[in-house]
Amino acid sequence: MDLLKSHRRRSRLSDVIYIILNIALAVSLMVIIRYGQSPWLAIAIVLLSKWRTLAVKPRFWFANIIANMVDVIVGISYVVLLSATGNSLAPQAALAGLYIIWLLFIKPRSKKQFVALQAGIAIFVGVTSLSIVSYSWDSFMFVAILWVIGYAAARHVLGGYDEPMTTIYSLITGLVFAEVGWASYHWLFAYSIAGIGSIKVPQIAILLTLLGFVAERSYVSYHKHGVIKRYDIILPVLLTVSVILVLFIFYDRIALNTTL
Repeated sequence: MDLLKSHRRRSRLSDVIYIILNIALAVSLMVIIRYGQSPWLAIAIVLLSKWRTLAVKPRFWFANIIANMVDVIVGISYVVLLSATGNSLAPQAALAGLYIIWLLFIKPRSKKQFVALQAGIAIFVGVTSLSIVSYSWDSFMFVAILWVIGYAAARHVLGGYDEPMTTIYSLITGLVFAEVGWASYHWLFAYSIAGIGSIKVPQIAILLTLLGFVAERSYVSYHKHGVIKRYDIILPVLLTVSVILVLFIFYDRIALNTTL
């Protein structure tokens, strides 16, 4: 009995330390960006926070890196978005709060619904932050990073299933993301949101997130039934088509500032 109580105490202590360290990570990154103006230092801290990825035998490095890519994408995107707030405290604090929610309540979950949510968040914030910083980049870099985001998101979702074609499906998803990025690079529109500095939500982030949602729902239906059932995907498809029509036909009526 004493052993069980001791184990529970250690478990609770570990939970408290885990919460404190994650909150400290989010706050320290905000402080570095706000007062140090050093996004590269903040990105280095995000990468160093994943040190356990390489704390195994080298043959496991690739698998661990792939498994942690979604979290790294979200972490680096957090740094980029912090830098884009114009050093305004309110949006930075809001972003810190959202990142804490990611670290404590979303990232640790392993249920398939949460895994899909994790991938969707990585797509949205990853593409948004990439669009913010890549306006002067060569198109190859923009397309290549989009490929990485698509590959990582697909691999993250498929990792929860016994899918022998995981690598192929992930490569195809990355290719689709790259092709959409290539088509969008020279025609990139984004929507301003008042009060959050120079952060703008690009059309391509919304589009790729919705396409990823439809792909995930289609795969789940196929995995469950052996075929894609219409009733499983009709609502996601209708949502995606409706949003795309609004964005591409009526964007000039709803955008405050549409050019990145």
